[in-house]
Amino acid sequence: MLPKKNRLKKKKDFENVFNDGRGYKEDFLYLKIAKNKLKTSRFGFAVSKKFSKNATVRNQIKRRLRELVKTKISKIAAGTDGVIVVLPGLEKKDFWELEEVLSNLFAKAGLIKQ
Repeated sequence: MLPKKNRLKKKKDFENVFNDGRGYKEDFLYLKIAKNKLKTSRFGFAVSKKFSKNATVRNQIKRRLRELVKTKISKIAAGTDGVIVVLPGLEKKDFWELEEVLSNLFAKAGLIKQ
């Protein structure tokens, strides 16, 4: 589970990231990032019904992404808010392929160095 201090929860925070952030796309993931004035980085996840009508599938993808972000959060520079949007087609990927896609996405966005 991603620690509370590293989670985006409020609608206002999500709107700030979507309105002011820069976007990066890799495979079936889209990342929007924006600067915040905090000493931590926070992430939120958006998986719409277009991805899957089945809530268990959407929640499973969010759990996987949370776990992957949790492992990488220590390498990410402080002061960043991010929202990861899942696009249809990701459900066919396994956990390790998802990890590789997320690592490439973070590297492309300049959040971590490979």
